[in-house]
Amino acid sequence: MSANVNGSINGDFTEFKEVEIPVPWGYICGKWWGSRDLQPIIGIHGWQDNSGTFDKLAPYITQQGLSFLCIDLPGHGFSSHIPKGLQYNLWYDGVYYVRRIVKHFDWKKITIIGHSLGGGIAFLYASIFPDEVSKYVSIDISSPSVRNPKRILEFAGIHIDKLFEYEKKSLEHTPCYSYENMLEMMLDAHDGSVDKEGCEILLKRGTKPSTDKENLYVFTRDPRLKIAVLSFLSMDKVLYFASRITCEVLNIRAEDGIKLDPPANYDLPLDTIECTAKRLERVVVKGTHHVHLTNAKAVAPIIINFLLSDAD
Repeated sequence: MSANVNGSINGDFTEFKEVEIPVPWGYICGKWWGSRDLQPIIGIHGWQDNSGTFDKLAPYITQQGLSFLCIDLPGHGFSSHIPKGLQYNLWYDGVYYVRRIVKHFDWKKITIIGHSLGGGIAFLYASIFPDEVSKYVSIDISSPSVRNPKRILEFAGIHIDKLFEYEKKSLEHTPCYSYENMLEMMLDAHDGSVDKEGCEILLKRGTKPSTDKENLYVFTRDPRLKIAVLSFLSMDKVLYFASRITCEVLNIRAEDGIKLDPPANYDLPLDTIECTAKRLERVVVKGTHHVHLTNAKAVAPIIINFLLSDAD
C-alpha cells in the first residue's frame, strides 16, 4: 500500500489536543494528533528537545487516518521534572516512561516513531518487550549511544559532582533570557541541524515566562539532563539487545546527521537486527540530524509507506 502524501495539509490534519498522563511525580505531557478513538503511534523526541519536534511530520501521518501521540519525556517540554535528589538515566528511563503510558491506556501492542534519543528508547523497548511492539521507526540513530567504558569512567566523577551543583541552584537563580537570546542560543547549539523555524517550534514547549522578571523567559528542560554520562551502553550490551528485536524496523539516516566514532557503530546494531527482525528497512536521506523537522515532506512518504505496509 503506497502513501498519498499531498504537498499541502489542510486544517483538519493540523489539529491536536494537549494530554496529561499522570505519573507518581506529576505528569507526562504530550500532543495527541488525530482521532482519540484510535490507538496512536507513540512519538518520542530527542535529547533536550520536546514533542514539538514532530509538528511538521504529524499532519502527514494523520492525513493517512492514523493517530499520533507525541510525548514530552520527563524533564523536557511541559512534562514534570523527576523528583529532587534523583538523576536521569536517559535510555533506560525512557523504557519505564513508555511502559507507564502503555499501562495507563491498556494497550497490548504498540508502534513507535523515535528521533535520536527517542529512537534509542524504541530500540530498547522493542528488545525488552519483543512481543508487544509491532513496528518502530528510528530517525538518525540505530541504537542507544555507545561509549567505551574507560571514557565513561573518566568523566563519571565530574558529572556526579555536577548533579550536586545543580541541586544547590534554587529557582531564583535559574537563568533568564529574552526570547531573541533563547532563539539565538538554540540555533548556535544545534549548529545547523535545526533551522530558525524549527527552533521556534521547539521553543514553544521549551520555554516559559519568568515568574519574577518581566519579558524574560526560562528554559523548561531540567538541567540534570546534561549529566547522564552513566546512561551510555557498551557495544556488546547493545548487540545483545539488538538480537532480541523481532518486530518490523525502519531506520532513516540523514546524510549530514549523527556522526559516530567509529562510523561502523551505526551499522553494527542494524546488522544484528536484520538477523532477527521480521523486516528491516534502511534508508538514507538528504538532510541534517533533525531532517524530520526541517524537511518532513522528504521523510513522510518513507515513514507512511512503512507504517501502512506489512512484512513479506
